[in-house]
Amino acid sequence: MQAHWLLVVVGSLSLAAGPAAQEQEKKVSERRGPLSPAEAAATFVTPADLRVDQVLAEPLVKQPVSLSFDEKGRLWVVNYEQYPYPAGLKILSRDKYWRVVYDRMPPPPPHHVPGKDRITIHEDSDGDGVFDTHRVFVAGLNIATACARGRGGVFVLNPPYLLFYPTKGNADQPTGPPLVLLQGFGIEDCHSTANSLCWGVDGWLYGTHGSTVSANITRPGVKEAPIQMIGQHVWRYHPEKKIFEVFAEGGGNAFGVEIDSLGRIFSGHNGGDTRGFHYVQGGYYRKGFDKHGVLANPFAFGFFEAMAHNKAQRFSHTFVINEADGLPARYRGKLFAVCPLQGHVMMSEVLPDRSSVQTRDLEPILTTSDAWFRPVDIKPGPDGSLYIADFYEQHIAHLRHYEGLIDPNTGRVYRIAARDARFRKPPDLGALSATELIEVLKSDNRWARQTALRLLGDRRDPTIIPKLRQLLLDGKGPFALECLWALNLCGGFSGDVAMLGLVHPEAAVRAWTVRLLGDERQVSPLLAGMLRDLAVRESSVFVRSQLAASARRLPAAQGLPIVRGLLQHDDDAADIHVPLLLWWAIEANCGRDREAVLELWRDSTLWRTKLAEGTILARLMKRFALAGTQKDLAACTELFRLAPEPRHGRILLKGFEEAFKGRSSAGLPADLVREIVKLGGGSLAFGVRLGKTEAIDQALAVVQDPKAPLEQRLELIEVLGEIRQPRCVPVLLALLDRKENEAVTRSVLTALQGYAEERIGAEVVKRYATLPDELRDSAETLLLSRREWSRQWLAAVAQGLIPSKAIPRSTVRQLLLLNDDAINRLVRQLWGDVQGATTQEMQAEINRLLQIVGTGRGDPLPGKKLFTAKCAACHTLHAQGGAVGPDLTSYQRDDAANLMLHIVNPNAEIREGFETHVIVTESGRTLHGIIVEKDPRVVVVRTADGQRVVVPKDEIESQRIAGTSLMPEGLLQGLSDQDVRDLFAYLRSSQPLNYK
Repeated sequence: MQAHWLLVVVGSLSLAAGPAAQEQEKKVSERRGPLSPAEAAATFVTPADLRVDQVLAEPLVKQPVSLSFDEKGRLWVVNYEQYPYPAGLKILSRDKYWRVVYDRMPPPPPHHVPGKDRITIHEDSDGDGVFDTHRVFVAGLNIATACARGRGGVFVLNPPYLLFYPTKGNADQPTGPPLVLLQGFGIEDCHSTANSLCWGVDGWLYGTHGSTVSANITRPGVKEAPIQMIGQHVWRYHPEKKIFEVFAEGGGNAFGVEIDSLGRIFSGHNGGDTRGFHYVQGGYYRKGFDKHGVLANPFAFGFFEAMAHNKAQRFSHTFVINEADGLPARYRGKLFAVCPLQGHVMMSEVLPDRSSVQTRDLEPILTTSDAWFRPVDIKPGPDGSLYIADFYEQHIAHLRHYEGLIDPNTGRVYRIAARDARFRKPPDLGALSATELIEVLKSDNRWARQTALRLLGDRRDPTIIPKLRQLLLDGKGPFALECLWALNLCGGFSGDVAMLGLVHPEAAVRAWTVRLLGDERQVSPLLAGMLRDLAVRESSVFVRSQLAASARRLPAAQGLPIVRGLLQHDDDAADIHVPLLLWWAIEANCGRDREAVLELWRDSTLWRTKLAEGTILARLMKRFALAGTQKDLAACTELFRLAPEPRHGRILLKGFEEAFKGRSSAGLPADLVREIVKLGGGSLAFGVRLGKTEAIDQALAVVQDPKAPLEQRLELIEVLGEIRQPRCVPVLLALLDRKENEAVTRSVLTALQGYAEERIGAEVVKRYATLPDELRDSAETLLLSRREWSRQWLAAVAQGLIPSKAIPRSTVRQLLLLNDDAINRLVRQLWGDVQGATTQEMQAEINRLLQIVGTGRGDPLPGKKLFTAKCAACHTLHAQGGAVGPDLTSYQRDDAANLMLHIVNPNAEIREGFETHVIVTESGRTLHGIIVEKDPRVVVVRTADGQRVVVPKDEIESQRIAGTSLMPEGLLQGLSDQDVRDLFAYLRSSQPLNYK
């Protein structure tokens, strides 16, 4: 009764747009607390041709995190009531990312500590659109995030486990205890643990893995090396073959799996300016590298970005592409994303982007004045409507939840439907015969087609294989693809079927035939030849993209001939995925079959292709050079010898130089050196790295020449800092007095850090007081890098040569990180207690400043000038500024309290990838900065002054995270009240201020 009453309320109020309704919404928006289900339902606004129905609310559902529909059209809801803490575990520690260390891993059901999580089933028994029958499938789960019905039971993702609850027929209760299929999913952060379990069209179960958890996946009772996932991934599991594998690595804080009518995999993103990622098989994607770890493959040498999109605030938790006719025609094919921070549902169009897609926002199709609306999942229903899970919380972020600001008793589910939608009891697809299910594959509703495929996979009826095979042969358009999927799920994907698929007129059928063959990891010689030939003649970039992905999965003898054919398609050099997919297919064989890779390049025609010249050759050389074994260096030599033209040698040399950046070139094999010399010895910078006297002489001349190209001077100054030739020091010191170019002076201050000479500190200390403010941070970075220089600096302060007030308090605190007794004594003598403000003091300051911002009006134009002076050296806003800290453009900048927290207390939450590392080298150099890149040989650090410093790993004595941000405290000190208002006015501006 309650659900039906709520439906009537929403049906009458959700689209009201008159003055009375607007006044009611205004009153509702002024309330700070939660609204009742009925009150919340009355606040929604949608376009005139849609309506929103509240179909479930507490206490029937609580904290709904995942929705799905079974073959009867019943709605399954995973209620995440135990979040955020697993039951029965003791917290030992928690880091600044809210990653928790527990005293143990919880045992699986039924021998576990019961939690509060439930999986509930809701049914519309009479077809009037109201869910009137409610039951609990299983209760007492402990951090359960998703479920998927099929294969004689229900799969439940309950990290650290993937469970299977057997059932009989369509029973709504388990018939026995669950089986543990997989174990090892991380639970460090229940905000982002493994989630979104669902069926793929290929019969695999797909899921995602969030950014702040790690996993070591094994099968219970099986001795095998664990499969590791650090951070965000898309993964899959084959129930019949018992295979777990990573499908793709990287992305945002991955939540949600969307699989469209072509079987493409998508997930949302917790950043801005995109709706998410299109995941291709075997792809590597951008991730927060330092926080979440580097890519599993150190030789990936690249990654894919999120789908291109217009500027947009973060973030799309997950999304669905509407491929049904339940909504009006204008919504067909559109993407609908739930945005929990903004509390709305955004509609975007999906547009081609080479072999992938891009998106563009059109309009929000569901908005509300209720600030507690937190949509976290969206799924298509059997009726063609869209269903939304509302977590219903005041805040939807790690920090607030772990502070206890969460109500586990709230939660709602909504339906976005056509305004004139009429409902009927959905047909029970499970009651259809296999032949009838084939007819469902022609449905215009993707949910119906994918459910029919899952049922065919459950039954594996061999009697329909001949019919499906004929339909595939005769089929056109989407139905042919559905028949291929059905054949595979029924066990009918044979070599003969694959041969039909590879020559099918539909590109999607060809692409999926390639994918299914690649999943076998090896094919027959006949099919290997067909794949090789298809790579040469294939006209569709979509098929070529899958060929490149599948080539990596096959042995070198079968995969590299595919690569050879694909390299000849020059048009693909500009594709969004193909170039790197080809590189990864080649790289996969560099270790396991080096000779086969070299054999590929004995064909001189391949060197001249755009893909080889633009993507492959430099990476191939860099890969062997970085691996660095004698066999790998011999491969480098062979590649130089195989290069058909000088330009190809120069491309190889570029990759070789990248590999040896920051590394000594001494000890290279003589044959390799001779090949490099034949090419002219590489660039002047490489000659300097080789220690050639004439190259060093020339470099010293160039850096002193103000007419030389600035880029070349800066590169050479960096290299002179790396080679540590004492005769470079006088020249570099002399450049400090030239004052012709700020970039040169900054680069020199960075390069001098590589030398341990005492006089360097003395010379910089002597110049410190006269340096412009813009360069003092670089001088401070240098003086902080060696204890002796820091002592000289402090002595000058003690003697009154440098005012103590001239040195920022944040820099003084960094002096204490050097762990030197003499330095500590001088710091205390000169500045006393330099510890930062307490949390209580900072909170009081935050409250004071928020009151200032909340009273009076700010002017963004003078605010922009303040931002340029105070923040732009490190942060970018509206495409202007530095890259030391995060780009603020796509941040939730309209939240003044959150902005103020991070400005006043920058250590409260350090954004992923922006942690301060303290690195001490064997020569006594100390570096403070952010790690922006690392490989098996070097670490690249960006210091507070924006400089990149390359540190060879074998020179690092110690490395640790400081636990503090590079951003100093007290940025707002000295500003008037109006200054603060102006700065915040600019920080919250939605567009650049291109006026005066």
